[in-house]
Amino acid sequence: MEDVGNVIARQARQTLKTDVLKQASWALGQEPVTVTSSFSPRSAGNIHDFYSEGDYWWPNPKDSQGPYIQKDGLTNPDNFTDHRLAMIRFGSIIGALATAYKLTGNDKYVRHAVIHLKAWFINRATKMNPNLQYAQAIKGITTGRGIGIIDTVHLIEVAQGTLIMQASAEMDTGTFNQVQNWFAQYLEWLNTSKNGLDEKEAKNNHGTCWVMQVASFAKLCNNESIKEYCRQRYKTILLPNQMATDGSFPLELVRTKPYGYSIFNLDAMAVICQILSEENDNLWNYSTADGKSIKKGIEFLYPYMKNKNLWPFKRDVMYWENWPVAQPFLFFGAKAYNHQDWLKTWMVLDHQPREAEVIRNLPVRHPLIWL
Repeated sequence: MEDVGNVIARQARQTLKTDVLKQASWALGQEPVTVTSSFSPRSAGNIHDFYSEGDYWWPNPKDSQGPYIQKDGLTNPDNFTDHRLAMIRFGSIIGALATAYKLTGNDKYVRHAVIHLKAWFINRATKMNPNLQYAQAIKGITTGRGIGIIDTVHLIEVAQGTLIMQASAEMDTGTFNQVQNWFAQYLEWLNTSKNGLDEKEAKNNHGTCWVMQVASFAKLCNNESIKEYCRQRYKTILLPNQMATDGSFPLELVRTKPYGYSIFNLDAMAVICQILSEENDNLWNYSTADGKSIKKGIEFLYPYMKNKNLWPFKRDVMYWENWPVAQPFLFFGAKAYNHQDWLKTWMVLDHQPREAEVIRNLPVRHPLIWL
């Protein structure tokens, strides 16, 4: 009898195949756009350094030349976002090409992906430096913050896609090793720099996303010790300190966008479970002594995925109408627990969101490469 998880995976492949091939066709026509394609004069780095600015920081109306002031939850549309958008695009391209390769076995998808991988990680003129020292800067206050490390969540599908495409003859050993080396350097920076350590200790979704990214990059780099560290951090820090016994995330519920942040944090935790679960240490089955678990988190949020008008907390100040979409926690949770209702809801939600803020906070948009 076919394994239940395989049945769900097969259903997903059948549902997504047409869209996957359409996305891959688009990706085949795209040329690389890396951080060197644009530069902000406000950046303290050079053209190879990723740069972004704090979303919720605005010019002070009382002092136009002074430091910016914060308006939590309200995004400043004049911030520099070129590098963030380029990285999201890069993740979309690699995710689409890797998924199409996985479904078809056609090496043309890998051949084109290699062009983009070389541009971002290898070619001297266009590559990105393996750090986020200048992410989410604030004019007049700081040249970069640990909080900005969340901007590289879109590299997790680049790392996973590279692993998938390693099986192709078009992914030569030299290219794979150099990409792996770039991620190894970034892992080192994430685990030793002040910004990296600040982000690791964040008590909300930022701390979750640090673990998610580090786990993904460690998987590509075959770094078992860091993967084990991430497992233990999920069990002893993230789950017990962020989740309430009812499955909610209190630190996200007090934000100005509690719905979107709760979804985002649960997505990241589910991706951690998907990356790190092994036969002898299955995070999908892990529960704290007081009953907190990833399953409890999905059970808490699921009714509001099916009908968000039931949401009993305050509505998000922005993008309320744009959530939910095809959240990865629904898909991975359905597969882990054989939950057909979660799968059905995931299937009818939007798999191709257009709102930039939603895409930015959707760490997995190509779920088939994670199976």
